[in-house]
Amino acid sequence: MRKFLYFAAAALLLCACGPRTARTVSVAADDTPAEVLAKAVRVVPTPQQLHALDNAFIAFVHFGPNTFTGVEWGSGLEDPAVFDLKAPDTDQWCAIFRDAGMKRVILTAKHHDGFVLWPCRYTAHGVASSPYQGDVVKELAASCRKYGLEFGFYLSPADLYQMEAPDGLYGNGSAATLRTVPRPVPGRPFADPRTFTFEVDDYNEYFLNQLFELLTEYGPVSEVWFDGAHPKRKGGQQYDYLAWKELIHALAPDAVVFGKEDLRWCGNEAGRTRASEWNVIPYAQDPAEMNMFDDLTDGDLGSRERLLAQPRPFWLHYQPAETDVSIRHGWFWRNDGEQAVRSADNVFDMYERAVGGNSILLLNVPPDRQGRISPRDSAVLAEVGRRIRTTYGNDLLAGARRRDSVEPGTSREQLCIEMECPLAIRFDRLAIREDLSKGERVESFALDVWEDGWREVVTGTNVGHCRILRFPEQNVLRLRVRILSARAVPHIASVSAFLSGED
Repeated sequence: MRKFLYFAAAALLLCACGPRTARTVSVAADDTPAEVLAKAVRVVPTPQQLHALDNAFIAFVHFGPNTFTGVEWGSGLEDPAVFDLKAPDTDQWCAIFRDAGMKRVILTAKHHDGFVLWPCRYTAHGVASSPYQGDVVKELAASCRKYGLEFGFYLSPADLYQMEAPDGLYGNGSAATLRTVPRPVPGRPFADPRTFTFEVDDYNEYFLNQLFELLTEYGPVSEVWFDGAHPKRKGGQQYDYLAWKELIHALAPDAVVFGKEDLRWCGNEAGRTRASEWNVIPYAQDPAEMNMFDDLTDGDLGSRERLLAQPRPFWLHYQPAETDVSIRHGWFWRNDGEQAVRSADNVFDMYERAVGGNSILLLNVPPDRQGRISPRDSAVLAEVGRRIRTTYGNDLLAGARRRDSVEPGTSREQLCIEMECPLAIRFDRLAIREDLSKGERVESFALDVWEDGWREVVTGTNVGHCRILRFPEQNVLRLRVRILSARAVPHIASVSAFLSGED
């Protein structure tokens, strides 16, 4: 059934994008270097991946027992009573996120400790056994809709409670047998009548049942977030990601899956970005058939040199990066007196490097024990939002005349894009975007300005969804972008100029 779903999705994608493009393209053992690069150009994002890139700046919310115990990694043995929440102000969260320019919110519905933030049918270890007696997932999903934000969730594959509890399901040695998901629970029927059959063990069935609840009872889900963190292991437990993804694709076809095929980790949790973040990367196996995706931390994942050095055969796959980082020292709120909070300068710098470096910025903002975002964090986000609007709210090239040409004696790949403005403009940022329906093609480019002749200001590497260059302020009527190297004839969707909004 899984292979049928994959081939059906692939057929639909080919119909939508034309016969020569797809999210994944295979490279044969005898393909020449030119053929490898030509195939790399054919790899394009799905509509869901492109939408995720368009969102660009999104929020992570780490919230749970760790918020009240002051630790980063829970043990799974915490008494649910420690989650002494009165009433979370999720409207406050979403208003702050919206005003900061964020488009999506991802909640830790279950962290590694196994404590769940919704009244789950399949475990008592969660809010239903706490003094709160509420549903944080429901509250946040409703606030996201109210403030025009998309909703997603993180469901930790690791589960320390299910490891430590006497009747825990994690690593209990159960055999994989045919199971029906969701498993019926007396007195708590589902409004969604669909059922699915999987051959899985006890823990994978438990996980699938939780996914079914989250994907069917809280409205549209835009992203499901998995990571590879493992505080400890037990009993050789394996995760059936292929089954999990099959259920996600069936119940939330518009959602992207982070960590497993659709989006990937940037490789660090400090907000660092690669100088060249290619979204077309090689895999030794067909990603559609891979159950596990290892974390990719190399400095170069998709350059020409990397692709040509990849052992054959292999698969070229479109998989954008999320740059995840916390606004605080640590992922959970601990206190407001000692816990360091990043400055607006730092967060805005990460925004420009990540969003302007062909990736997505996922910024964690943890609520406190009253279920509110601290004034320290909200002040930073308010300033970041102001700078985003002030800097990137006015494209100074909106009224410019554009002329695309190829300089005599150069190849068609070395496109030159000249922009002439009606009046002189002052700018210190350049944003350039490729038409991703034609693939990622540009490998390097330069910005020139006209001052009685062309003067080079700055150079950049790959472009992809968006590349932002920063440089000293320029004041000119004419500028141009020169493509220095490309894998095929470039298709530049837009060139924009901005002036930074710092006072």
